[in-house]
Amino acid sequence: MSELRPIRILIVDDHAILREGVAAVLGCEDDMQVVGEAASGIEALESIRALDPDITLMDLQMPGMNGVETIRVIRKEKSDARIIVLTTYSGDMLASRALKAGASGYLLKSTLKNELAETIRVVHSGRRRVPPEIAAEIAEHLGDEHLSDRELDILSRVARGLTNKEIARELLISAGTVNAHVKNILLKLHAHDRTQAVTVALKRGIIEI
Repeated sequence: MSELRPIRILIVDDHAILREGVAAVLGCEDDMQVVGEAASGIEALESIRALDPDITLMDLQMPGMNGVETIRVIRKEKSDARIIVLTTYSGDMLASRALKAGASGYLLKSTLKNELAETIRVVHSGRRRVPPEIAAEIAEHLGDEHLSDRELDILSRVARGLTNKEIARELLISAGTVNAHVKNILLKLHAHDRTQAVTVALKRGIIEI
């Protein structure tokens, strides 16, 4: 009787040290084989076309095409691709975007040593795996009203330290309109002030700086 083929894995991360660390963790698993590495979304697409891995481990924060965009393109080309996100960000919005784009698993880099191999086996078997704390946070905000594109534009500028007047000048709208948007942002994020709104938005992955 022939041995089962190992799970073939592609590691995508723009940090070589992280790729080496993941490969070292997986090197201890008899049923897994790292078949390639990529440092960007473009390299990931090329590697998937060339190697056809069983599982792709995907970082979200990469220069150029980010992880969510890359997942979306991969799934468009290969609908049965199984992708696990590896990230330092636990925000519910970032996780939701990745899962909606087509990721089957979501894993925090801080838990790689203990959780990675089992997550790979679960996703390879056709199931999804998301850490309980992230699943709970997604569920908690499920009914929340999302920020509009304009509100996201304004909040990103608030995060950069711009005043309402400066934001109005930059977006070519009135300061009163900016003020009204800021009030809506505070309501939607359940924040008391601009600083708290930015803190909440960064923590949840709604905006990045």
